[in-house]
Amino acid sequence: MAFERVPPVRSFPSYRGQRNYPGFYWSSSSGAHVGYESWLERDEAMAMDFDTTVVAFAAQPFWLFWPEGGRTRSHAPDFFARRADG
Repeated sequence: MAFERVPPVRSFPSYRGQRNYPGFYWSSSSGAHVGYESWLERDEAMAMDFDTTVVAFAAQPFWLFWPEGGRTRSHAPDFFARRADG
């Protein structure tokens, strides 16, 4: 399955008194809502949407895992972008 078609692996929580501004951005290149956790991420989503080399993108589509110091670390990248050249 294409990464840009999978749901986010984490939620975008919203609660009263929150210091960041999560939400959803409608992406015309992806044809779907893409979640963001801050206005900076929203601006990056908008920039990717206007970039003609990006054909689709998704928010937090997968986890990365790696060993470090005897334990396993993990991270969900903010975005995955698919470019026109694959």
